[in-house]
Amino acid sequence: MNQVDSEPMIVQPRGWRKGLRYALLIFTALLFIAPAFWMLSSALKPNYEIFAIPPVWWPSSPRWENFRDALTALPFGRFALNTLLIAGFSIVGHLISCTLVAYAFARFDAPGKGFFFVLLLSTLMLPYPVTMVPLYIIYSRLGWVNSFLPLIVPAFFANAFYVFLLRQSFKQTPPDLEEAARIDGANTLQVLWHIVLPISTPALATVAIFTFQATWNDFLGPLIFLHDQSKYTLTLGLSFFRSSYDVNWAYLMASSLVISLPVILVFFLAQKAFIQGVGYTGSKI
Repeated sequence: MNQVDSEPMIVQPRGWRKGLRYALLIFTALLFIAPAFWMLSSALKPNYEIFAIPPVWWPSSPRWENFRDALTALPFGRFALNTLLIAGFSIVGHLISCTLVAYAFARFDAPGKGFFFVLLLSTLMLPYPVTMVPLYIIYSRLGWVNSFLPLIVPAFFANAFYVFLLRQSFKQTPPDLEEAARIDGANTLQVLWHIVLPISTPALATVAIFTFQATWNDFLGPLIFLHDQSKYTLTLGLSFFRSSYDVNWAYLMASSLVISLPVILVFFLAQKAFIQGVGYTGSKI
């Protein structure tokens, strides 16, 4: 009697299905690449070619000096330092505050913990314009307007989305490891620092990436709270290329392209940790 091979058969997709998949992937990729290509193309054109009809997809004589002129026309070095200062302190604040709050929701047993966690998540439904005026009044009475404090201090009071993400990550940590550390004499902070945080590095990296992206691209916050040009961020610096009567589109596209590069670079360098950290949110609440 012939022996039947018990290994499962791997069904290969048909040629047309495989081709359709690649076609959809290429089409989707082009949708994301096209705006970046047009931004680069516009940055290398004179202003009159940007809105020419028919469109000029690539200039015959690229003007690479647009990048130099755009970045030297304004003190973008100072703007970059201001943005890095705000982003750095915001990352530290979110990592500290969100970690402590998320670990408390993940491990501590307290009356009404579930209610307060849902109440915390409900704040995500409040758009920033709703709280913008009350926050400005509070910061104005504290004397913080025209300083970096309104853009940094809130990070030290946790963020609902980051708390949710870290809580999901902490719940993936085996409780036996924490119990073993407590038996050896470790207190709660030692358990968090030596046991939980090393395992939750992808989630912490995700919080850092999200915070960096949000602060780097933030325009409304600095626009409201910063008045002196010496304190402007990069996004506010871009607004100098727009006036009531004219817009220097070539310089605006060139500087925007350069400013967006750090966010893209950070994402690609931490892509693996970012994907793993976002994957933790798929666990049960």
